[in-house]
Amino acid sequence: MQTWVWIVVAAVAVVVVLAVFWSATRAKRSRELKDTFGREYHRTVEQAGGRREAERELRDRRKRHDELDIRPLSRESRDRYVRQWQSTQTRFVDDPTGAVEEADTLVQRVMQERGYPTKDFERRVADISVDHPDLVEKYRTAHGIAQASKRNEASTEDLRHSVRHYRALFAELLEVDDSGVENVDDVTSRDEAEVDTRKVQRLR
Repeated sequence: MQTWVWIVVAAVAVVVVLAVFWSATRAKRSRELKDTFGREYHRTVEQAGGRREAERELRDRRKRHDELDIRPLSRESRDRYVRQWQSTQTRFVDDPTGAVEEADTLVQRVMQERGYPTKDFERRVADISVDHPDLVEKYRTAHGIAQASKRNEASTEDLRHSVRHYRALFAELLEVDDSGVENVDDVTSRDEAEVDTRKVQRLR
């Protein structure tokens, strides 16, 4: 066999090996992004219109996030926020709209104190998706309901869902057990029980 034939065969072999290596590397990167972002990966693919653009976006999110100085809260700050959340939950009974606004504000305050940029909602979502991919969709939903509430387009039950979603992210940002942050359903049930008790006392 002539020398040039061997050169062509070797060149083709190199190309094949490089193609296999590139494909395997890309597949590995895709798996890592899927593992990191979960459902957010698939949502981004749908929004971006393709896997390549979506993965570029997710890699950019992670790169921006790595440049942030995310820090834990002090115990004093954590306790203060828990007390503020309890006040917000109690407010829901008489003022659901106001409680949702407070919940949104509290989440942003915690994010800011921990080192997240907070001026732009889409940026907040992008940063949260890196650390809390399982909660980012709840954050979008909660924020969407809060915006609808400002237009008088949200029911009380919608607002309740919003506060629940904010609570889930709030607890994660505070790095406390979920049971350490009061649930709006518990507050509502307690208030209803107190009302029933007062009614019974008036009947006696």
